[in-house]
Amino acid sequence: MNTPAHLDPLLQSQAKWRQIAWWSWFALIILCILWEAVLAPIKPGGSWAVIKVIPLLFALKGIWHGRSYTMQWASMLVMLYFMEGIVRLSDPGLSAYLAGLEVLLSLITYLALLAYLKPLKKVAKQRKLELEKLEKEQAANEVSTSDLKN
Repeated sequence: MNTPAHLDPLLQSQAKWRQIAWWSWFALIILCILWEAVLAPIKPGGSWAVIKVIPLLFALKGIWHGRSYTMQWASMLVMLYFMEGIVRLSDPGLSAYLAGLEVLLSLITYLALLAYLKPLKKVAKQRKLELEKLEKEQAANEVSTSDLKN
């Protein structure tokens, strides 16, 4: 009835999605740093736009460890980078290609995070239903034992 999370058959494919999410997240960090510091900065010689990677750094450890809370808010955060990529697709030169890569990496990350989280949600829902069923059975047993006493 209470299967440990790491033995649950719904969670067996989790490791690959966590790794895909982490590597694409890490690649997005590297892309943003190189883009704004070296490859095609907004201003020649680099720009302060490189600080856009700071929010990405906060989630790096949580994604590596597979923390579901971190992955939930990271899936929302990565959409900001998707939107930036879409907006900057119209930039001239190399920046447009880098924007395309940003869109691709953010989509891969988003889908991997969702694929990681979906089975966790199913397992949590199943466990909640099992717990509610057990509580109802215990309440029914208490009522029947109190009826026997009277």
